[in-house]
Amino acid sequence: MPIPVCSLILNERQRFAADGEYHVVRFPFGGGESYDAEGMHQVRQPDGEEVTDWRADDRSGLIWPSVGGWGALTAMIQWEAGDYSELRDQMVRDPLGLTDDPVNTTATDHRRPSPGMQCFTKHHELFVHPHVPLALRVAHDDGRPRHLVHAQFKLAIHT
Repeated sequence: MPIPVCSLILNERQRFAADGEYHVVRFPFGGGESYDAEGMHQVRQPDGEEVTDWRADDRSGLIWPSVGGWGALTAMIQWEAGDYSELRDQMVRDPLGLTDDPVNTTATDHRRPSPGMQCFTKHHELFVHPHVPLALRVAHDDGRPRHLVHAQFKLAIHT
């Protein structure tokens, strides 16, 4: 049986406020993605809502699992160089509070910066359900807004 996979790629700069809060990484629909044969990242979302501007709507960062099972999540995050003392990222279930399930953060990392551009990868596994969307969130503590220059967020579901 094939493994359902969704692979999202952001190949343009995305700006994040210098407010210390976590923010959903938003991903383009259609041609900007590497793979979504199962329809887990669509403009028309499973709850009936439609995303009209992926750059401005946090819903564009959601992956809605097509089936329940054991989900393998991976992410790649690349920040521009900056004056950071800490960079944060996490994977989260229902980050926008759209379902009856509580917002549930997991795989949270707080990192000290390295010299130059900040490049990180992460992997985490958890149970996933079709009615509970997943997202990648990031935060930084620079004194001014900063950009992600590239990001990827992927889900493979083992049923």
